[in-house]
Parts: sequence; structure tokens; C-alpha cells
Amino acid sequence: MPKKGGKTASKAGEGDAAAKRSKTEPASIPSPFNFESPDSLFESLISPIAPKDFFHDYWEQKPLLIQRSDPSLAAYYQSLFQFADLKQLCGRGVFYGRDVNFCRCVDGKKKVLNKDGKVNYNQLKKDFDQKRATIQFHQPQRFKDELWRIQEKLECFFGSLVGSNVYITPQESQGLPPHYDDVEVFILQLEGEKRWRLYKPTVPLAREYSLEPEDRIGNPTHEFTLKPGDLLYFPRGTIHQADTPSGVQHSTHITISTYQNNSWGDFLLDIVPGFVFDSMKQDVTIRAGLPRKLLMDVNKSDYAPKQLSGFLRSLADKLDCGQELRSADMKKDFIRNRLPPYLGGGSELTPGGKLPKLDDKITLRFKDHVLILVEPHHEMTDVSMEMAVFVFHSLNNSRAIHMMGAGEEEEEEEEDEDETLKARGLRFPLSHTEALKQLLTIGTVLVKDLRLDLDADKENLALSLWTECLITVI
Repeated sequence: MPKKGGKTASKAGEGDAAAKRSKTEPASIPSPFNFESPDSLFESLISPIAPKDFFHDYWEQKPLLIQRSDPSLAAYYQSLFQFADLKQLCGRGVFYGRDVNFCRCVDGKKKVLNKDGKVNYNQLKKDFDQKRATIQFHQPQRFKDELWRIQEKLECFFGSLVGSNVYITPQESQGLPPHYDDVEVFILQLEGEKRWRLYKPTVPLAREYSLEPEDRIGNPTHEFTLKPGDLLYFPRGTIHQADTPSGVQHSTHITISTYQNNSWGDFLLDIVPGFVFDSMKQDVTIRAGLPRKLLMDVNKSDYAPKQLSGFLRSLADKLDCGQELRSADMKKDFIRNRLPPYLGGGSELTPGGKLPKLDDKITLRFKDHVLILVEPHHEMTDVSMEMAVFVFHSLNNSRAIHMMGAGEEEEEEEEDEDETLKARGLRFPLSHTEALKQLLTIGTVLVKDLRLDLDADKENLALSLWTECLITVI
């Protein structure tokens, strides 16, 4: 299943070039999905199941199979990705490992049959026919506009990264052994048929990918065959395996996945350090030193848990009283790594309307792609450090490297926080917080009505956001 960080991305410049080369024509088949909003897109994706019923009865609980006999929907699904697309994609330059895996399940184990370097379509097709292995295409939303459109809306809906993989398997073949994943999975059958077997999780809501031997998983809880237009959902941790039955030339399905490392536990790991740090400013008992030699003396191990439980109860009381929680990484990780807005028709992002003045009405664009955070001016631990309000957004994110991980050069660049802030967001004085929240929560506002004292600050804030393509002038 797709995982962010699992593959090595190309350099930023190369990624941008790849994005330009990978533009595809809009699907000629009308979409059955409603793209009016993230909610409407998800509702149409799982139709006829209502979203309320889905989250009450299935989400993180049990599989959902939606079998449809709708030729128009099947045709649309096929337009998302099909075997024939590989020829054109290989011509653009895709590579084994990074973009394509070639694998087969042999004696209950995954056998990877990748070659080195760039994928040659004719050789890949020959190997597919002769070796009867599965072609796994990583993150096709980088190349297919309609998948970009779908997954961008789903990231808005879930508030979590959404990746995808395409699997093309010849008849009487299986690509992967029984396994479970650490993501919530939506499978769309695009071509041919695929026979699925699902099993009871050994690790419900698993946090990591793992293979499971046949002798441990017992009998299937679900057995069925997906046909074009069908949809399957199952929670992370669900053990599964699938093969293409005889009489079917090949099967193509896309796995759309989300909610990797997006649990309450992950959130606690993210916010607790900042919560404790903020609490230390007001609570002298937490600032008190540890008992002498506590870290080295095993005989005092009984003392530490009692003290710690008291501190945790105190922190819980502060939380009940409304102390603010600050996310350290999860929110920024999402906004920095998600897809940019889908504009359609090859449109380019430009400032909206004329230059904003005091008497102009403005509205925030791409609200689902904007994050406002109050945090320290610099990543320091000095209790007297200055706070500021930051506006992070994903408008400049690169579609070409979405969910492909970071290369070494990108990781080195990310170590420089100031450069990251320049590239990804804007910093304003803390006094601008209410005005920014006003834009985020109110549809349209006059520049002169922004919640700032000085007219010059109001105009400068509007100009900064307009230059960044974050607002439009009505």
C-alpha cells in the first residue's frame, strides 16, 4: 500500500519538469462524482451508502463491499488508469523501484522481479506475459489529472494525506502474499476481475505493514470477486490477499489509502511535549528537580511512577480548564506534503482580482489548504521567546513528488527552518491572529474591517495574502 516516505523522490527541479511532461487530457467520460465540495465527493464515491452510516457502521470497524452494475461508472473507473496507459507513461521516463515494482507471490512470499533503471514498456509487457507478475505503479496521481482531482478533494475531506497505487495482475496470478497495512483502504476495480479474501485482523488498526503466513490467518471472513465499477473498503490491520481468476486477461485496480500515522496516539505524541513545556511556565512543581540519582538508581523506580501520575493528573486538570494545545509537527507535515489545489484545464495559479485596498471586499481562497498556527518565532526552548502567527499553505506544493518521500537534498533543506518557512508560509506579528482567523471563518470581509488597529496593517496583511494567491478581491 502507498506510504509517504517509502520511495526516493527526484530533485525539485526534475519533479517540476516531470509534472509539466505528465499533463494528460481531461477524461472524455463524464464523471459520476460530485466535485462541488470534499463532502459531496466522498458521498458520491461511496454511494449508495450514506457517509453518516459509513462512519457509524464501517470506518475502522469492518469491510464494506459495494458491487455495482453500472456501465457508465465502470467506463469512468477504467478511464482513471488502464493497462494501455503504461506505454505512454513509460515513454515519459519512469523507473523501477521509484515508480514501478514488478512482483509476484511465490510460495507465500513476495518475490520482486524489478530490473535496473528506466522502465522499457516493450520489455515490461513481455515480462508481464511471460513471468506473470504484478505491475505496481506508485502514486499515479502524479501523472493522471483525474486522480489528482479526486485525491486532492479526499485530502480536504479527511484532513490526512491520501496516496494511491495501481496494481495490474495477469490471470491466474497473485502479486502479494497475505498481509495487512497501516492505512485505511478504498479499492476501485478498474479493469477485469479480482478475487479477494479478507481475514480477521491479528492486530486491529495496525500501525505498520506486515506479512501474515497462511497457517496463522485462519479461514476468510469475506470472499468475493470485484468487477469494474465495484468499490471495496477495509480498515487498517485487515489481512487480505487477492488474485486474478482464470479466463480474465488481466485485472487492474487502484488502492486509495489514507490515515497513516493519524491516530489519537500519534496526536498525543505530537502535542504532549509542547503541552508540558507550556505548563512548566506556570507550574513550579513540574520545574522542580528530579530526586538525586533517580536516573541511575533502580531502587527509586517505585517513586517515579507516583510522581509522574500526579503530574499527569495535574496536566489533565489544566486541559479540562481549557489550556491551549499546540501541534508540533502533524499539522505542518500534512500541509507541506499534501497535493496542491486542482485547478483543471492547465490553469496556473495567479493573484485573485486587483490589488486590494481598504475599501475592497476580499475572501480567502482555498480555505481547505490553509493552516494558521501560533508558535515560537524560532524553534527554541527559551521561555521568553517571541511568539508569532504563521500562515502555512499547500498552494506551491509539487504534485510531481506527492507521497514519494524526500531525497537527501530535500532533507538537508528541511533542516533549515527559516528557509522552509519562506518556501511554505508567511509569518505575521501575534497581533494579526484575530484578523487571520476572521478571514478563515467569514466568507467575505472588507479590508478596512479586518481586526487590526492600524489601516496600514490591514492593507499590508491583505497585500501579503494577495501576493501569495491566498485571497481574491471581489
